[in-house]
Amino acid sequence: MRTTNKYIVMAIGLGLVTLSACGSSSGSGGDSKTVTLVSHDSWAVSKSVIADFEKESGYQVKVLEDGDAGQAVNKAILTKDNPQGDVFFGVDNTLLSRALDNGLFQSYEAKGADLIKPEYRVDEDKHRVTPVDTGDICVNYDKAWFSEHKLTPPRSFADLIKPAYKNLLVTENAATSSPGLGFLLGSAAAYGDDNWPDYWKKLKANGVKVVDGWEQAYNEEFSGSAGGKKAKADRPLVVSYASSPPAEVIYADPRPTTAPTGVATGTCFRQVEYAGLLSNARNTEGGKALLDFMLTKTFQDDMPMNMFVYPVREGAEVPEEFTKYGPQAEDPETMDPAKIAAHRDQWVKSWTSLLLK
Repeated sequence: MRTTNKYIVMAIGLGLVTLSACGSSSGSGGDSKTVTLVSHDSWAVSKSVIADFEKESGYQVKVLEDGDAGQAVNKAILTKDNPQGDVFFGVDNTLLSRALDNGLFQSYEAKGADLIKPEYRVDEDKHRVTPVDTGDICVNYDKAWFSEHKLTPPRSFADLIKPAYKNLLVTENAATSSPGLGFLLGSAAAYGDDNWPDYWKKLKANGVKVVDGWEQAYNEEFSGSAGGKKAKADRPLVVSYASSPPAEVIYADPRPTTAPTGVATGTCFRQVEYAGLLSNARNTEGGKALLDFMLTKTFQDDMPMNMFVYPVREGAEVPEEFTKYGPQAEDPETMDPAKIAAHRDQWVKSWTSLLLK
């Protein structure tokens, strides 16, 4: 899966501190005063916000970060009978069915669920997961490169297969990376179940480069990122997030007046992330309290600047930097989770045969 939008900040390497463990407790999920959150590596929250939760709830929060989101989901499934923690955060709509079909979560309707925007609600009959955040996977472009070469940046999937953009795009492996998978699903939504392989054949012929994960693509191969500039990267197009340009502004010193990167808005696929109470969780009450907390306005307001995602709660505040430099796509590609479940594994297998063999 993904390294989530939060990895934008971590991979840029410009100083965001993520929360590995909070509070004074070093106990496990079996400690009734400790609630353990299992997550991908991109979990991040303000210390003051988590401290408020600990003070109000009486629980100490312990966070176990377990690699890339896809890796974390798979490990959570393998350990579901004896889970590492109480709550899992970071399964998104591209892998949701895998988690649900394997019985990863137990039912719990979090307080505040009625305030979740309708378009992000799923599994409303069983309430096994709680929507927490959303973001758009999109191709990003290096503004300076395109200006220097007097070339208009691409805007759509169709543009990317034009000769003018040959050897410019780097994307992530759809079998190992969340944004890579999201980009594949976006192309399938745009071109249809039968025609997306032909699109990827053309993309391959046009010199697309495939790497394992987001950090390598964005920080080592993409010429427009802070990391890419240091690495002297030579690809001015990368599959990343609509929230990547705000990160490039916010963590630059000094801050530029405009974002150095832009978004090809016709290439976006909407991703939604969920959290859930793990089956066989030792501290179910603590887990429920933590899920409730994730839907509070305090947490939802705090989340964008820490994890570079958008809130899902009605009335939550979106930072000005997001609306200015990384607004959500007006018409992103989407796909029903049931359809993703029906086709994902076969599509990834076909994609791998097309691109990597």
